[in-house]
Amino acid sequence: MRLVLAALLATLTIACGPSEPLNVVAVQTGKSLNSDHSVGTHAISFRPTDTMYVSVLTDRRGAGTITVKWTLYGRVIHEVTKKVSYNDQAATDFRFQAADGFPVADYTIDVVVDGKPVETRRIKVE
Repeated sequence: MRLVLAALLATLTIACGPSEPLNVVAVQTGKSLNSDHSVGTHAISFRPTDTMYVSVLTDRRGAGTITVKWTLYGRVIHEVTKKVSYNDQAATDFRFQAADGFPVADYTIDVVVDGKPVETRRIKVE
């Protein structure tokens, strides 16, 4: 009986996943990703034909919703939201590639976790 209860409790604990909030330790921008979803080639300057990558690094168990917004001239031009749950440190990647190329300009990338701003990055396309 105890063994059955212990197995049931373990199953419920795993199924529920982490309840702690995400703890963001870094935001990376760049031109490529590593296999662990962190940024491989860091950059803040891009060409019009590049893909822009953003990686949000967390350092421990946690769950939440991460939103990344790309803004040009004060207008959001691309937004991606991911609901994530991790049992250890992790990297969550986001990407944006313009079909016709990015206009040469300064862009803002905002990272929001569970509705709260975490970091703002300024990048440029040259």
